[in-house]
Amino acid sequence: MTPASQKPPLPRRPPRDVATAKVQEAVDARDALAAALSGAGIQLPAMDVRTPWPDTEGDDSARPARYALVHLGVCSAPVAHALAMVIGHGATR
Repeated sequence: MTPASQKPPLPRRPPRDVATAKVQEAVDARDALAAALSGAGIQLPAMDVRTPWPDTEGDDSARPARYALVHLGVCSAPVAHALAMVIGHGATR
């Protein structure tokens, strides 16, 4: 087989402890953001941490998450205005 006809290797799954670290990083970020918002008098009650849809292999076993996201959820218009104001004031410093 020539090198040009060889298939590239499949991506490697991250070890489970790396996936756990990614989720913990997102949880820590969510908590820090919630604390900062709370200090400014703002609460986003639907804040959550989410991982991507689980990848499955032939035996339907879920792979560890490659990343995690801080989901901010939805908020009312007054909360959105308050958040914009706080961000605006912080940006002028």
